[in-house]
Amino acid sequence: MIRDEPSLSPFTRLGLQGDLADPRTKSFLYILDLLPREHLVKTLMECGYTFQEIMISPTSVGIPNSRLRYFLIAKISMEKISGTLPHPAESGSPEQLTVFSHSHSGTCQPGDKLQAGHVLYKLETTMDAQRKMNQNNDLTVRQIQEFLEPQTDVNMELYLLPPKTLLRYALILDIVKPTCRRSVCFTKGYGRYVEGTGSVLQCCMETEMEIVFKGLDQYSEEEKLQRLLKLKLRYFTPREVANLMGFPQSFCKSIPFLF
Repeated sequence: MIRDEPSLSPFTRLGLQGDLADPRTKSFLYILDLLPREHLVKTLMECGYTFQEIMISPTSVGIPNSRLRYFLIAKISMEKISGTLPHPAESGSPEQLTVFSHSHSGTCQPGDKLQAGHVLYKLETTMDAQRKMNQNNDLTVRQIQEFLEPQTDVNMELYLLPPKTLLRYALILDIVKPTCRRSVCFTKGYGRYVEGTGSVLQCCMETEMEIVFKGLDQYSEEEKLQRLLKLKLRYFTPREVANLMGFPQSFCKSIPFLF
C-alpha cells in the first residue's frame, strides 16, 4: 500500500526531537517574533490579551481515545472569554479538565472493583490497574464498538498482529475490547512500531485475557504463541483510527501512518 508519510513533528517522541532547531518551527517562531517578547504567554499578558489555557482530550466529548492536547485561546480584550473551560489556575490540575484514557484488560463493564486477588499481568502496578478500571467505568464515554467498521467491509485478517510481534511485545501491548471505553493515543508509528503507538483490539471475547497472561513466562515460545493467538489481537483499521480521533465519515483521506 502506497502512503504519504509526512515527517514527524519536531516535538514528538518518535521524531528527531529537533525542537526549536527544526526548520518546521519557523512559522510558530515567526508569530512570536511579531510580538515584542520571546515567551508567548508573557507576551500575551503584557500586550493586554485575555487568554485561557486548556488541556482537552477526545474523551472530554465522549470519544474513547486519549489524545491530550494543549489549546490557548486569546482575545485582545479585557472582557472575560465566555463559553470556554476555566483557566487551570482557577480550576485545578489538567486532569480535572479532561479524562485521561488508559488500558484496562478486564471486562470493561461498570461496577468493576479491583479485588485483593486480582492478577497483575503485563507490566502494571495495582494503582495502574485501578486507574485503568476507573476510566473504563466512565459512562460519559462511548464504547469502542461504536467506532468499529462492519466486519463485512474489511478483511480483518490483514490486521491481525503477526506471531513475531505477539511473542516480543505481548507484555507491553495496550489491549482493549469492543466494550471498553478507552484507548491510548495513536501515533504515526502505529502498525510498524508497538510501544506507545496505540491500542490493539481483542476480537475473541470467549478467551479471558487474565488466563492467557497468567504464568505466560513459564511456557515455551510455541505454547506462548498458541495462548496469545486465542485472543485474536488486531490493529485498528485506518477508518477506525480516524473515527477514534473524531474525524467525520466524510473524511476520506487515507491515514498516512498505518501499514
